[in-house]
Amino acid sequence: MKTQTTSLEFSHFPVMLSEVIHICSPKKGGLFVDCTFGGGNYSNAILEFPKTKVIAIDRDKAVISIAKNLQKKFKNRFQFHQSKFSQIDTILNSEVDAIIFDLGLSSIQLRDLKRGFSFKSRDKLDMRMGLTELSALEVINNVNEKKLKLILKILGDEKEASKIAKNIVKARQEKKITKVDELVEIIEKSKKKNYSSKINPSTKTFQALRIFVNKEITELMEGITKATQLLKPGGRIIIVSFHSIEDKIVKFFFSNFSQNKSKPSRYLPEEINNNSFLFENYNKKAIKPSINEINKNNPSRSAKLRFATRSKNKFVYPANLFSKFNKYIDIEAHNA
Repeated sequence: MKTQTTSLEFSHFPVMLSEVIHICSPKKGGLFVDCTFGGGNYSNAILEFPKTKVIAIDRDKAVISIAKNLQKKFKNRFQFHQSKFSQIDTILNSEVDAIIFDLGLSSIQLRDLKRGFSFKSRDKLDMRMGLTELSALEVINNVNEKKLKLILKILGDEKEASKIAKNIVKARQEKKITKVDELVEIIEKSKKKNYSSKINPSTKTFQALRIFVNKEITELMEGITKATQLLKPGGRIIIVSFHSIEDKIVKFFFSNFSQNKSKPSRYLPEEINNNSFLFENYNKKAIKPSINEINKNNPSRSAKLRFATRSKNKFVYPANLFSKFNKYIDIEAHNA
């Protein structure tokens, strides 16, 4: 049996790095926030411009050593905080030039098989990114069948969520489910065989559990709201997402709080309130990785980059963002 690797010494590919740097425009210097530090590639690229400062955030303690190395290299121009990006307002109190979010799972987390993110692991179920209340092991063994079904169906778009949830509950009544491969076996027995599909049968279930364990949708909505409040006029918020729910939220937020917001109906009178929009004219077309980048880093194929430019208007809390996507927040609430 092959030894499972826990080293961070894998190449971590930052998705659309050149595009992110172009949008940040760090040539003139300024203060930048990297909300998902990971392997430090975005931070490092920005700091190569001499008049820049970067504040980096990551909930994962596994990247602290990478951050320390960057701190040595750039001394007073780089700070790192092990924190959730939803708490960005407790870290910063000054306006910034650009804020970057690279959402989802990093290759550092995925390739450390002991953390249980990958269905290739034979270790304990975990899936905690850091600063997390409960693990996937606790979810699988304690959450009731109805809630499990909702998690898999809504957060993972798993069509066979009902059968998988039922079989998880049945299996845990006989023996506690502790290992990744035990869960994989249950999922595979629950799903109809689809020989034409290139997607592993466990993919959607693992995605849903990871999102639930780390409250990723709630974190995203709170994080981008607070980040917008910290941007200076003309500052940019840049978000790279890999999941349809995340992209839907980001697109709605940028579109519905921008100067060029679409009217709900062409027959309704145009509402003009120049003091209410949070962003300048927003380009609604997402930026995607080039074919060359996808060939070098296949996981980037599902990435979408969206960015918006902060207006001069006073910040107004985007209440209808939270009401629009409230069902995801309700599902992520940690109740059985």
